Amino acid sequence: MTRTTPPRPVDVEGVFPALAAHRRTATRLHPRHGAPGAGDSSVAGPLLWPAGEPWPVCTVAHPKGTGHLLSDVRLRRRIQDGARGRDFTGDEQRRLDAMKAADHVPDLRDDDALPMLAVAQLSTRDVPDLVGPEGQDLLQVFWCPFEAHGPDRTIDVVLKWRRSADVGTVLTPQPEPPVAGREECVPTTCVVHPEQVVEHEYLGLLDEGLQEEVSAWEEGLLDEDDDEDDDYEDGPSAASYATYEEYEAAMAAARAEEPEEIDYMSDLSIAPGWKVGGFASWHLTDPAPVDCQVCGTAMPPLLTVDKWECDGASRSWLPVEDRDAENDPRVLDPVGVYLGRGLMRVHTCPTDPLHPHRLSFQ
Repeated sequence: MTRTTPPRPVDVEGVFPALAAHRRTATRLHPRHGAPGAGDSSVAGPLLWPAGEPWPVCTVAHPKGTGHLLSDVRLRRRIQDGARGRDFTGDEQRRLDAMKAADHVPDLRDDDALPMLAVAQLSTRDVPDLVGPEGQDLLQVFWCPFEAHGPDRTIDVVLKWRRSADVGTVLTPQPEPPVAGREECVPTTCVVHPEQVVEHEYLGLLDEGLQEEVSAWEEGLLDEDDDEDDDYEDGPSAASYATYEEYEAAMAAARAEEPEEIDYMSDLSIAPGWKVGGFASWHLTDPAPVDCQVCGTAMPPLLTVDKWECDGASRSWLPVEDRDAENDPRVLDPVGVYLGRGLMRVHTCPTDPLHPHRLSFQ
């Protein structure tokens, strides 16, 4: 099934024509639980990986056998998904209680080579904003599921670009680490439903005059809402209805018809969720430059890994097809990954995508 982002509640370039110079497309991936094939774009699905090519491994010294078994992480999610809307059975509860973080593979030394976890496979055929080295149409993303890398103690990400037509015989079975440091480092297998949308730059990176215009406009909208609230308070009283229940029903219906509050950052700027391309949001920190360490070029996000498809503040981005399931965790949190404080971006160099990538977190 396709996924369709609703039209933005306001034509923001119509209100602020200067924003036309601050627009960029992004491809929302809309991951949903499924069973992709090796040739499909996916999150945590099987990869189009040549049988004769070594699988990426982590060689950094850190504890590698202690944490959560991948098999337990996946079983826990299947049990929780199957029990949605009911209590766990006695057997399910016993199995969940037995899943503990522990030294599950004591013979795995800190300096052993650990297979990396396959995180995503994306094809330029499916993802319009995916741009890589010339002649290479497939991006494969891996990470080590232990936050033990570099001075910031984060996961380590590996990118592999290739020409899909050159693959030949596909490697099977495909390696994976037996243990992850945290359950939230393990993505659930998902099919993707790519959709290209338009974004506008983060408010704090617009020129000062444009920032002030947007802020003044938002304040004006709030003033209008306050006036409407005053009118609302002057409406019919409970005495106008035969019962208090009828009054409450009428008031609830009136509230449902009120337009939702519009906010530039939440509704008109940067799309939430897993996506390729687009702009970086700096909602938890001040904006920070992310420049190529080889050539100094500013590096836009290639891939954004987000905890949420959308949250309460960004609910206007929820796809039309999911409006009847807006509280379903398989829609709001389909992948089950939580990195940093909820969001990680992989940045690549637009001058040469093979220059070393960089990570940023929010």
